Amino acid sequence: MLTSKDILGILDGYVKTNITIGVLGGHSALDVCRGAKKHGFRTVAVCQKGREKTYEKYFKRRDGKGVIDEIILVDSFKDIIKKEVQEKLRQLNTIFIHNRYFWVYCDFKKIENEFRVPIFGSRGLVKLEERDQPRNQYFLLEKAGIRMPKLFRDPRKIDRLVIVKVNEAARGYERAFFFASSYKDYKEKSEQLLANKTINKKDLAKAMIEEFIVGAQVNFNFFYSPLTNELELLGTDTRRQTNLDGLIRLPADMQLEALKVIKPTLVETGHVAVTVKESLLEKIFDLGERFVAVCQKYCGGIIGPFALQGASRRRMERRSR
Repeated sequence: MLTSKDILGILDGYVKTNITIGVLGGHSALDVCRGAKKHGFRTVAVCQKGREKTYEKYFKRRDGKGVIDEIILVDSFKDIIKKEVQEKLRQLNTIFIHNRYFWVYCDFKKIENEFRVPIFGSRGLVKLEERDQPRNQYFLLEKAGIRMPKLFRDPRKIDRLVIVKVNEAARGYERAFFFASSYKDYKEKSEQLLANKTINKKDLAKAMIEEFIVGAQVNFNFFYSPLTNELELLGTDTRRQTNLDGLIRLPADMQLEALKVIKPTLVETGHVAVTVKESLLEKIFDLGERFVAVCQKYCGGIIGPFALQGASRRRMERRSR
């Protein structure tokens, strides 16, 4: 079992004036490394073979350009746990910046207990995004008193538009979202996905069924520092998803025609910055402060960046109870 004492021991052996910021080569790695270079740090990206050119060539640090000083090439992202990779990271005095991408490809328990490289943030908090974890994100949001979409444990009780979040059969880290407005609708769509082998029965049984909030969807990107006990709102954005984004840009009659041969998919491909009304900012900060407080109570606290996803709609519409 890896302890805080172990990590402090590793940090004691670091050259504090020559810290390197480490990332997994994907997701938001370039954003992290751009910020690291701005503050004078060296950077290293652990890259998977076949996906390394972005970091090894196009964004390689040279002549005052680029943000990646060094890469460590592995056969698979999960190989970051190998002793020789960890040793190289420690030799570089690496502080690793993790994200959702990191946890998708790596085993939670191995990272928590065997990854002997200091991580910025909590090792135990990211896994709570998984639906099958005890005291997961739903537990935290409920304890924080943050309003959530209504959850349906039994699909037979669906009485409104819902989004069903079920893992794909082939890529367990991706989800095959589908919408339903009744149990009959749920059955028809899930059976079609099962028949196409897009999902399997085991994952369908564990799927989360949430009320779908029809409203403006915005991600609130926060940063909490336990050093200053201050919460910052770094920015707000919304998702770009295929092929949903293309479908909603069609006229209504063309959408109906397209839906005869195309099924909507919600695979995330990027984010777009958006603004929110200033009258909402106090409420947004209140949500963030509640989440920080509940993490301090149940999870040992939160360090650094985190995001909450929100959707606003008119007051006159029906709300979850």
